[in-house]
Amino acid sequence: MPRPDHRRPRPGDRKPNRFPPRSPAERRPDSLWVYGIHPVLAALANPRREIRRIVATANAISRLEAAGATIPLKPEEASPRQLSHLVGMDAVHQGVALEVAPLPALTLDDLADARLVVVLDQVTDPHNVGAILRSAVAFAADAVITTGRHAPAESGVLAKAASGALDTINLIEVQNLARALEDLGSRGFTRIGLDSEADTPIDEAMGGERIALVLGAEGKGLRRLTRDTCDRLARLSVPGAIASLNVSNAAVLALYLARRALG
Repeated sequence: MPRPDHRRPRPGDRKPNRFPPRSPAERRPDSLWVYGIHPVLAALANPRREIRRIVATANAISRLEAAGATIPLKPEEASPRQLSHLVGMDAVHQGVALEVAPLPALTLDDLADARLVVVLDQVTDPHNVGAILRSAVAFAADAVITTGRHAPAESGVLAKAASGALDTINLIEVQNLARALEDLGSRGFTRIGLDSEADTPIDEAMGGERIALVLGAEGKGLRRLTRDTCDRLARLSVPGAIASLNVSNAAVLALYLARRALG
């Protein structure tokens, strides 16, 4: 008889999590590779980013120089294939990679002058989080706040998906989201949670001098305690045959409405 953990999947079994909770070492790597022209340009321009190595093709070095980048170290010249072996065969590195230290940690105290932030409740897909970072920068949000364990680690994949936004916007990691939302409330933020079952349309929910948009993971949505800590719950109604949007697309619309409400 096979062991219980080797049995065939049955209807109703939970699918394995593609992005499981991260261990402490994964949450705070000693170093990482940032690759691609836009992420590298943003990292080079970020005074908070410690650059340890620059590996690039001759053509990519010329592109960085033409873009006006300040190159603090002598680049190590490499072929595209050598770069692929360095950062991953599936990585779209565009001929350049930086070995960097993780960004210094930020806290909610760094939001003294912030008016618009995005809070992510266990959104784990680095491509979605990268797209949200990019949209947050586009709509002049001040920070994106994530949970400690159930969120993607700072990585080359996240930096590439964010296309430079990882080094442009404040990314704040908190250990207890409900407590962080309470803190945001005490700082004058109106906490607006996106919930498909809410009674209030999102455009009617916008208001306040400071806004925190709270988005949950696809499928699960906001957790109960997160919903309970929001000031308002709002739905994003769509008239088409598909009843819900990808979380990164929902973030774009919510950011647009929030920025319009803030003037």
